[in-house]
Amino acid sequence: MGEARELRAFEVIPSIDILDGQCVRLAQGSYADVTVYAPDPADAARRWAAFPIRRFHVVDLDGARDGVRTNESAIRAIVREMGDVPVQLGGGVRSVADAEAAFAMGVDRVVMGTVAIKQPEVVRDAAKEFPQRIVLGIDARDGRVAVEGWVDVSDMSASDLARRFEDAGVAAIVYTDISRDGMLTGANLDATAALAQSVDIPVIVSGGVASLADIEGSLARRRSGITGAILGRSLYTGAVDLAEALSLVERTEGQD
Repeated sequence: MGEARELRAFEVIPSIDILDGQCVRLAQGSYADVTVYAPDPADAARRWAAFPIRRFHVVDLDGARDGVRTNESAIRAIVREMGDVPVQLGGGVRSVADAEAAFAMGVDRVVMGTVAIKQPEVVRDAAKEFPQRIVLGIDARDGRVAVEGWVDVSDMSASDLARRFEDAGVAAIVYTDISRDGMLTGANLDATAALAQSVDIPVIVSGGVASLADIEGSLARRRSGITGAILGRSLYTGAVDLAEALSLVERTEGQD
């Protein structure tokens, strides 16, 4: 890799993390450091559905940690609120059957993370069964891939894991730097761009997006293969204004 890529449409992707049926954010992936932003995730989804977004991201934290779907009603409600906006779901999707069940709820794409390390053939099978609807979730701490809701850290590097799925037909990679996630300290754009340059799979920035500068930085690195950014805590605290972020993307794409 390494050469500049053809530019793709850039997605500013608001997100909701669900834990015990509530809209929350964790700090650095710690289930012991939880902030509740809305008792009803559908209310939060309704707020972002009013904007012209291209995609919405949902993480089932209970599913990520336990591997069991306990927030199905909340996820269905979010899908209804988002209407025509595609919903991307991560957390606890660890089999082809899990992916199929998510799609039956109206979800557009699913993110598979833990299983990519433990049973890579499952991700390949899912990507074959559902072309361009499977996203590879790579969550890293100090460059090493974390699994089981970020509770355990493996010995595999993020780039090595990404390259294993180069030919699998996954739609994208969501790359999260756990040390930045939920901290509003800025996204690790250099690491994300380096990962994007190592494969031909579109890469979405996640973790730590703290200001419009992170969106600007992501846009500046589009030719490396970065095609979007997921925003969580920064939207809920007001650190990033979604309308301004979308306007920035529109202006930048208009200059291409």
